[in-house]
Amino acid sequence: MKNECHTNIESNDSNIIDYQSLLKTIGCLIENARSKVAIEVNSILLDTYWETGHYIIDFEQNGNARAEYGKGLLKQLSKDLTNAYGAGFNHFNLIYMRKLYLAFPKSRTLSYKLSWSHYTEILKCDDQLERDFYLKQCEEEKWNVRELKRQMKSMLFHRIALSKDKDGVLALAKEGQHIQEAKDLLKDPFIWEFVDLPQKERVLETDLESALVHKFADFMLEMGKGFCLMKEQYPIPIEGEVYHCDLVFYHAILKCHVLIDLKRGAIKHEDIGQMNFYLNYFRHEVCQSDDNPPVGIVLGSAKDDLVMQYALEGISNQLFAAKYQLYLPKREILQSRLDAILNEADIEREKESLKNQ
Repeated sequence: MKNECHTNIESNDSNIIDYQSLLKTIGCLIENARSKVAIEVNSILLDTYWETGHYIIDFEQNGNARAEYGKGLLKQLSKDLTNAYGAGFNHFNLIYMRKLYLAFPKSRTLSYKLSWSHYTEILKCDDQLERDFYLKQCEEEKWNVRELKRQMKSMLFHRIALSKDKDGVLALAKEGQHIQEAKDLLKDPFIWEFVDLPQKERVLETDLESALVHKFADFMLEMGKGFCLMKEQYPIPIEGEVYHCDLVFYHAILKCHVLIDLKRGAIKHEDIGQMNFYLNYFRHEVCQSDDNPPVGIVLGSAKDDLVMQYALEGISNQLFAAKYQLYLPKREILQSRLDAILNEADIEREKESLKNQ
């Protein structure tokens, strides 16, 4: 009977269309139902874990933890809960349930868009500003857990925050990163630890470019949302010669082309002139009437700030010079630089306060 039904459907084109439409409609219904169930289950799980953390903290604050169970409270609790209710209440999870309540004492501040696995990573941040930033960015950019781990390991919050003043850092933690202008695309520095280039005496720009494109998903994660690759080695033909820009993107948020030139070593003043030349070509020959002006970013392994100041002065195009690293940064170095920004702002405000007294 099933074969007859299958044959009848195949014998009539209109039935095939109708059946495929039916199949697609039911499929969408099932997928939506599964999605709603997953969201509901995740919400209940997070609420349960938050309440568990709440009860643990209350128990400790009432002095009970120092009485019968002492420092072994979570281990004993984990053993008993696991025996009674199965997996999910191991020692590690109980530690983080406790942390969840301490970090979010008001349950309404929890985001149900994130999974428990997201929270166990974010709760590894002791600093509230950093923690709030990663929470917001996970919501905005829909990072999976692997992507979140990478961004935290590469110190993304610190690298973006170092280009801002104290108010900017506080806004970054509260609202996440919003791409509103060209300078928001920059990080200090860009981190490309994922390229995994072989050890050579000399790494060429072409090697680096190929490695970035080969690890394209990781490259796009580091660059941030909005980037759409148009072409690598973009040809720029002028007066019988063809020049090439290493990477050309279109940025969907800023509505503009973004040109990137890679330099193996330190950025030189002539590299800035070359990028300005590319940007002028794009403005006249490539950009459409509804495009915003193109943005150029020259990336090198080092840059001298004074040389860059003189090289960039007087240029009307949106042109930036930034560093990249092929290894993960040291947390203590970036943290000390960020602390300096926050402390300097506090000192300046204290001085202003004393003047006004």
